[in-house]
Amino acid sequence: MDAYEQAKWFGDDLALKADFRRVDFRTPLSGPAFMLRHLGAGRPVPERVRLGPAFATDGRHAAAQILDNHWLAADDLAQRLGLGQRVRDTVEQTFERWDGRGTPKGARGEQILLASRLINLADVVEVFHRAGGTAAAVAVARERSGTQFDPAVVDAFAGGAEDLFTDLDQTSTWEAVIAAEPVTPVTTAPLPLRGPELDAALAAIADFTDVKSPYTIGHSRGVADLAGEAARIMGLGEAAATLIRRAGLVHDLGRLGVPNTIWDKQAPLSASETERVRLHPYLTERMLAYSPALAPLAVIAIQHHERLDGSGYPRGISGNALSPEGRVIAAADFYRSRTEPRPHRPAGTPGEAASHAQGEVRAGRLDGDAVAAVLVAAGHRATRRQAMPAGLTRREVEVLRLLAQGLSNQEIAERLVISRKTAGHHVEHIYAKTGTANRALASLFAANHGLIGD
Repeated sequence: MDAYEQAKWFGDDLALKADFRRVDFRTPLSGPAFMLRHLGAGRPVPERVRLGPAFATDGRHAAAQILDNHWLAADDLAQRLGLGQRVRDTVEQTFERWDGRGTPKGARGEQILLASRLINLADVVEVFHRAGGTAAAVAVARERSGTQFDPAVVDAFAGGAEDLFTDLDQTSTWEAVIAAEPVTPVTTAPLPLRGPELDAALAAIADFTDVKSPYTIGHSRGVADLAGEAARIMGLGEAAATLIRRAGLVHDLGRLGVPNTIWDKQAPLSASETERVRLHPYLTERMLAYSPALAPLAVIAIQHHERLDGSGYPRGISGNALSPEGRVIAAADFYRSRTEPRPHRPAGTPGEAASHAQGEVRAGRLDGDAVAAVLVAAGHRATRRQAMPAGLTRREVEVLRLLAQGLSNQEIAERLVISRKTAGHHVEHIYAKTGTANRALASLFAANHGLIGD
């Protein structure tokens, strides 16, 4: 929840967190020295110098609150997820130290819960293991034994480190975590969240995600509400509307994997920064895909930046490859984003957002029906959309018009920026729906029903 402040003073918040784990804050000067080394990281030297006086006032206070903000935010999330007090107490002590120099209460030794001592050790040795292997992980544990870490926990870890790290990155621990869930006296397996409980848990995760940047507060809830209501307006059914709304709540989880130096940058993004932004829907999908219960949400959420013409990301899919649910969440995300401020522009009015969304439809990037439904869900006046004869979709009418002009499947594909195979499928559907068997008869159908021209 303090990533914005971290990036403001210390640069890349993800890099700062990684570097934090490389320091044993065993002396009173360790903390100030760490902050001075990172002050203005990534900025030109003159700008770093100018940050000094400001940091001496507002910055020092913000920096002092970083660890407290971590556990407070995690505690709030744990409470909203319905986790027990024992779990919340463990979270509170995550940054306590064996020598008593930790936060928030300076607990020391065995005053710290064993689970917290284990997490504290694992949090650090995992970073060193990725950088230098098992030997580096054991070395840092030994080095900080008696200061940051419980000596008994260090000895237990060092004795079994090789086994602990074996195949750590080759296997998923999801099933092991689920299997370790405590059971009640009347159950033999963990009880999954359902209905309102699941909605509340996903909403808590949405809020936790959005607070990463002041520019996105409330974004995920807004997208979820718009997308869910738009799905109902489109007649996709209550079950689909519920699924889409839940996907909307977690569609931006992957933003947590991109630093705030990018999200909050007021200048144009560099090529490498743009590539990191394009990665965040994929990160969302991977986070959700590990859970069988959340995997259906992942399939929808990853499409929120895809576009009909293939210009979107992360996979650049187009046309029929975008599901109806994906089209809705893309339209909802686009509209909602245009009503919110961003570091490079102010928030737009609802009317401006609607105009931008309709422009995307005309450009062939957003689905017209999805955008129309989102706009109605957002409170805009419904526009009359002509019903297509024989159940043709608007895309099929576009294909039919080109077919009537004598264009081949390949030429239709090139004109609409779709694959030849997709164009062929559209033509087959047109013949089936209109009861025709060739281009000439389909053209006659189009003329008889006023589908030629604009």
